[in-house]
Amino acid sequence: MSTESASPPKREIPARTAALVVAAGRGSRAGHGDTPKQYQLIGGAPVLARTLHALDCAGTIDAIQVVIHRDDMPLYEACMAGLSLACTLLPPAIGGETRQRSVLLGLRALAQHVPDRVLIHDAARPFVTKAVIDATLQALARGDTGAIASIPVVDTLKSTSFGTNRVDETVDREQLRIAQTPQGFRFDTILAAHEDAARGGPGDLTDDAAVAQWAGETVRFVAGDPANVKITTAEDLMQADRKLTLENWAARGDIRVASAYDVHAFEAGDHVMLGGIEIAHGKALKGHSDADVVLHALTDAILATLCDADIGHHFPPSDPAWHKASSDRFLAFAADRVRERDGAIAHLDTTVVCEEPKIGPHREAMRARIAEICGIPLSRVSVKATTSESLGFTGRGEGIAALASATVRLPFCPDETD
Repeated sequence: MSTESASPPKREIPARTAALVVAAGRGSRAGHGDTPKQYQLIGGAPVLARTLHALDCAGTIDAIQVVIHRDDMPLYEACMAGLSLACTLLPPAIGGETRQRSVLLGLRALAQHVPDRVLIHDAARPFVTKAVIDATLQALARGDTGAIASIPVVDTLKSTSFGTNRVDETVDREQLRIAQTPQGFRFDTILAAHEDAARGGPGDLTDDAAVAQWAGETVRFVAGDPANVKITTAEDLMQADRKLTLENWAARGDIRVASAYDVHAFEAGDHVMLGGIEIAHGKALKGHSDADVVLHALTDAILATLCDADIGHHFPPSDPAWHKASSDRFLAFAADRVRERDGAIAHLDTTVVCEEPKIGPHREAMRARIAEICGIPLSRVSVKATTSESLGFTGRGEGIAALASATVRLPFCPDETD
């Protein structure tokens, strides 16, 4: 038997409930450059990653098939990096020139896994809930061939003649619903409907319920959720990011503030490392590592918010592994320790105490580098400088000191014990 005529092997999904996530669009209305909206960040994570996580959290989906644009594989792979799902994430399918075509190609990719049911969902709806998913699947379990999430129209609707802006009439909203996704179907039914539509259907339809209805199938409404919005515009992205950011901060109600101090003496050299950048100077700072006094102080301040010892404990100067090491490794380690606790760095502040070099010309570069190392916005990093009015070792030009403070937010654990 020739390989051309052989059918792909069937690989069954245990409970045979699949989700098909349509992520092949360009998202031009979102207005964020060349990156499609499904890969834009909201609350620190890509829209698509949040959508897949929401579907997975329902606990009733066995496999997810994502349909992507042919040019988006690098974006997709970056989006999936670090995403852990309980269900099976199948290799992505490549979509077509329209949403309807993309869904068909996704359904064909799913066919080899013989699912019983499929939930077709927009990648740009990251706020879908377990209740909406369960309602859709329950309708299919009752024997419906199709079910779609929807919400009532609550605003008064008016119709107008095209281009006139004149109110012609008030539309009765009692019979109207706003369609959402997921839209659930018996798999064989919706695949056959899409195949028929592709062979000679009514043209491009805007959702899968319309395809099923065109094929003569009955589709029923189930309760959707007003929060299950579709991200379409740049304003939608901003609102979604704001919502998630506020939720993230609210969930981290354990606010901790700590301070730290570090000092390094001068030795012969031609530059100093301060705040992660190299600054030309007539002397160098003496230390086992690169002696970046600013990053050392910030590292200790962050570790202190976690009650996690100090830089010398984690990177002892007696260890040759850290000889001449770049101090950005120390600060990144401290920031990672915060993330491991599901925390967030809310603010970092440092004051550099020295007569020379002048810090002002390098302040913004230092802020940017510190923000980059810690993975936080530039607006959450402050760098200041002062002299000691020619007093003490800094005033005599014998070294540089740095004071730092860190504000960290951790999840509140009322039952936490020593």
